[in-house]
Amino acid sequence: MPTAEKEKASVEGPERFLNRELSSLDFNSRVLELAADPSLPLLERLTFCSRFSQHLDEFFAVRVSGLMGQDASGLTVHSLDGRTPQQTLAEIRERVLALSAEQSSLWKRELRPALEKEGILIGRIADCSEKELEELAALFDREIYPVLTPLAVGPGQPFPYISALSLSLGVFVRDPKTGEERFARVKVPELLPRFISVGKRHLYLPLEHVITYSLTSLFPKMEISECAPFRVTRDADFEVSDEADDLLEAVELELQRRRFGGTVRVEISESMSDEMLRRIKAGLGARDDQVYRVDGLLDLADLNQIVDLDRPDLKEERWRGVTQPRLAVPTTDGELFDEIKRGDILVHLPYESFVTSVEKFVQAAARDPDVIAIKTTVYRTSDESPLVPALIEAADAGKQTVCLVELKARFDERQNIEWSRALERSGVHVVYGFPTLKTHAKMILVVRREGNGLRRYVHVGTGNYHALTARGYEDFGLFTTDESIASDVADLFNYMTGFGRPQRFRKVLVAPFTLRTRLIEAIRSVAQVAEAGKKALIRIKVNSLTDEKVIEALYDASRSGAEIEIVCRSNCSLRPGVKGLSENIRVRSVVGRFLEHSRVFVLEAGDKTTCLLGSSDLMPRNLDHRLEVVVPVDDIRARQRVNAMFDALLSDNTNSWELHGDGSWKRMKPKKGDRRVSAQGLLMRNAVARARRTVSRRS
Repeated sequence: MPTAEKEKASVEGPERFLNRELSSLDFNSRVLELAADPSLPLLERLTFCSRFSQHLDEFFAVRVSGLMGQDASGLTVHSLDGRTPQQTLAEIRERVLALSAEQSSLWKRELRPALEKEGILIGRIADCSEKELEELAALFDREIYPVLTPLAVGPGQPFPYISALSLSLGVFVRDPKTGEERFARVKVPELLPRFISVGKRHLYLPLEHVITYSLTSLFPKMEISECAPFRVTRDADFEVSDEADDLLEAVELELQRRRFGGTVRVEISESMSDEMLRRIKAGLGARDDQVYRVDGLLDLADLNQIVDLDRPDLKEERWRGVTQPRLAVPTTDGELFDEIKRGDILVHLPYESFVTSVEKFVQAAARDPDVIAIKTTVYRTSDESPLVPALIEAADAGKQTVCLVELKARFDERQNIEWSRALERSGVHVVYGFPTLKTHAKMILVVRREGNGLRRYVHVGTGNYHALTARGYEDFGLFTTDESIASDVADLFNYMTGFGRPQRFRKVLVAPFTLRTRLIEAIRSVAQVAEAGKKALIRIKVNSLTDEKVIEALYDASRSGAEIEIVCRSNCSLRPGVKGLSENIRVRSVVGRFLEHSRVFVLEAGDKTTCLLGSSDLMPRNLDHRLEVVVPVDDIRARQRVNAMFDALLSDNTNSWELHGDGSWKRMKPKKGDRRVSAQGLLMRNAVARARRTVSRRS
């Protein structure tokens, strides 16, 4: 459609966009909807119930705390949809209260009774027999009482510090002789199981109930007039000054400050009296609008303990990723490098194994005598990951080893500091990046001597080098020896470890330098082809889409006639399906047993196709304030696999939701006569089929 003939958008100004924070709550609502889905195995439903609480904790600690900071600044700040922080906070409160009530009702009326039917009783003290009460008393004296510390408030006893996300008991204690009453706080120990197993009939009691039952032992000869649980969420976001001389020292200082971050949310038991609430609010400096009453157990994230029970009959069959067919062929380290040299290799986690791809690659690089250098980035990793041990092994062997550790990876700062110190002690060159620019790129560079020259091998991924999350997060990774990509990655490492301005990149798109500009250029190229009446298709898969400039480019492409298919797991500020604005755009979200995590872009402009994958979501923070890497996928078979992934996700009618123009998400359901399609189930079956074909050919 010629530009002059484009229909004027019927939605103008802020109404062109959806609110980012409210969109995040929409995602949490989808997670809770899966917890309520009776077609799922019971312990899988508990997993989603737990995830709902985990996501909500992080949402308050980071997003709500940020909005509170904007509101307190006194500056007029509006979100893309025109709301002020105060307006957004008010709607968040209303929605969270409704969602929390829904979760509590789901737990009490469906999940807990269903567990009891399966022989797993999450009970109360009243459910215990005399023998079980005796066992409980002995267990309390032996394992719980020694780690409890009652902290009373009174003369010389100020209101105690309440650590973030810890469960506490508020207690009113009365001296029967003097009539004096004091408030006290008892922390529910975090290192003990939340649910205490009693007897032999799979009876589990919440730890706070067990402590409450035995409270008199903590306050001898006193009367307990009230006891109620509460929980505090604190501001967990922080920034490191761009003037910091020692980044490691600056991050450690901010971690100390985080412990004492301001109060963001106070969750209390529905039964708590107004007087106790008044005491807690005064002690925490909390306002009424920060208080959330909960009818039932607080912090259902701890249901993971029940999920971990050995009850395979109540869970999905455990998935073990298959080996990527081309990586199943090599039997030696040298053959592995030969196979990568033969052509690019695309790995799709967790359908294909992290162990037999990324782990195998770094271990081979550490062992191979022809490898002379290994460089990598670490954003999040785990004790099970071979990345750090492989770097240490390589350093011991005299290879040049460089590791850029991102100290500011939220909630992993402490662990990353420990990793960095272990690496430094082993002779690995450790770099911490930039104070105001998070290094979010996932890349490994291996330099190998071959013949009379050197060859560089590169891995670029969409997810962290984390062995645990690699089993449950969906991600892509590309192994390549492409000289242009390898040169770009080498230049980028030199930029991160040295001192200079980044050079012009050949193939790689890098934020904050070129990524947004080049992606928008590619979107505009598709729009131009669409106006000429040729094939024009854009496919995007991200976790979040909130960047205004990218969204406007997609709106323009839609008005030009391009078809746009977006799979956005959580936050989406784009408003799809609006006549004259975005009627050619459809947005889906898939929420399943694996966390959809990859960032992939396919742009078809006539005969030209551009396929990209990398670490960056389409958010201002990623495009402007993080070092992100996105690489082209040129191999035809790899591109076919990427498109097959999109086809599967867009055909899902089981765990898929579609975003409508009014901002609502509607769950997709099979039409009459259609079969149920689970994208993740389909991709698992396809992975197994590819692996079997490889075994069949080899035999």
